[in-house]
Amino acid sequence: MVYTISIGSNEQQKENLSLARKRLKELFPGIRFSTEEETKPLYFRRSSLFSNQVARFISSSDAAEITSCLKAIEREAGRMPEEKKQEIVRLDLDLLSCDDTVYKPDDLKRDYICRGLKEIE
Repeated sequence: MVYTISIGSNEQQKENLSLARKRLKELFPGIRFSTEEETKPLYFRRSSLFSNQVARFISSSDAAEITSCLKAIEREAGRMPEEKKQEIVRLDLDLLSCDDTVYKPDDLKRDYICRGLKEIE
């Protein structure tokens, strides 16, 4: 199955995206990453920019297993549920799609995700 994910951070972006890429490469050796892109925050009052990437990989694991792996990497970066109110996102890894199943249709319409997908196709 071919998975597409988004990777984002607005807190210690360089370190947290580096951690995410390292862990994802360990789990999914053939993973491809788009170039990092900074974007303004959506739905947040906090003005810090987000660093974002898109990645694509192949895995025989099901979506629940992939999501579990993504959440474990977020926790490793120190993501805490209580920080959501403070609009701190140390690391956000979202499963966008698997083959023809789309989990986040609105995210797939975002410009930086569309650019990233073209880059890694």
